Amino acid sequence: MTLKSFRRIFIAIAGFTVLLIGIVMIFLPGPSILVIPAGLGILATEFVWAKVLLNKMKEKIFRKKKPQMPETPKEIQ
Repeated sequence: MTLKSFRRIFIAIAGFTVLLIGIVMIFLPGPSILVIPAGLGILATEFVWAKVLLNKMKEKIFRKKKPQMPETPKEIQ
């Protein structure tokens, strides 16, 4: 077993562990909003699918909403 494959396995185990703890925290008290992205961040260092999922989460969270123009008052007849 090479050092690169050992590193990949270690990151997978650590990332999935943190991710599963975050998923459990959805139902139990805890900061799941912080732990789930942390687990994905760990996994994203080695796996492309995790990086894509993490980027989608970032886009959804930090999407800037378009400012809405105030409605023009209707003329009173």
